[in-house]
Amino acid sequence: MSEALAKVQAELARYEHALVQFSAREKNGEVELVIGLKDNTLGLHTYYAPLHPRDIEHPQFPWTLQRYLYDCLHDYLVEMFIRTPQSRNS
Repeated sequence: MSEALAKVQAELARYEHALVQFSAREKNGEVELVIGLKDNTLGLHTYYAPLHPRDIEHPQFPWTLQRYLYDCLHDYLVEMFIRTPQSRNS
């Protein structure tokens, strides 16, 4: 496990959510944030978001990760809409 991955995982361990779980993984030498539902029975996708190495190394990493985590969580939940007024097949 890389030092960057360990740092991200340690920071994510500080978060607990009722509906989703947070983790991180290495993919192609980069660290990715992973957000997935705790209840897998719904068949919904898992959300993956890359973390830039300079952000992980930055002294303000805990704060930037929190902002990024909240932004990604927002995007993930929006992607779960089945239909919206803008849907073409409404």
